[in-house]
Amino acid sequence: MQRVPMTPDGYAALAAELKYNKETLRLQIVRDIEEARAHGDISENSEFEDAKHRQSLCEGRIRELEAKLAAAEVIDVTRLEPSDRVIFGVTVKVEDLDSGEEFTYRIVGTDEADVKQGLISVTSPIGRALVGKETGDEVKFEAPGGIRRFAISEVLYK
Repeated sequence: MQRVPMTPDGYAALAAELKYNKETLRLQIVRDIEEARAHGDISENSEFEDAKHRQSLCEGRIRELEAKLAAAEVIDVTRLEPSDRVIFGVTVKVEDLDSGEEFTYRIVGTDEADVKQGLISVTSPIGRALVGKETGDEVKFEAPGGIRRFAISEVLYK
């Protein structure tokens, strides 16, 4: 089984979603199915069909979450010796060499990525470009808007 890198926060979020789906959402859907059955003929009952569809989606998501958590390799950078090298889990401050803008990103797992929150996937073009580089290095990568050039100004193990 291929290991899936994940931060402690990412692991906790997936575990919380799994717990919610199993202990709350699944039970609510079962109640919805029972209520729809009580309305009579289920062959033409849209509430029943809707509840069964939601049940199928919920069970699929539970299986997906269980698989991801089982394959998780939790990497906590706060337990590692800090350096200037960009690795999974670190926070990186960069400067766009074309616009002069500064950005702060944290390199996270695919399921944790949220660009608006500054969380970029280790498998994204910028994530792949940054990993392995050090403070002071320049990186080039292909973005949807074209080639981007960044300089790494700081690497934080927090």
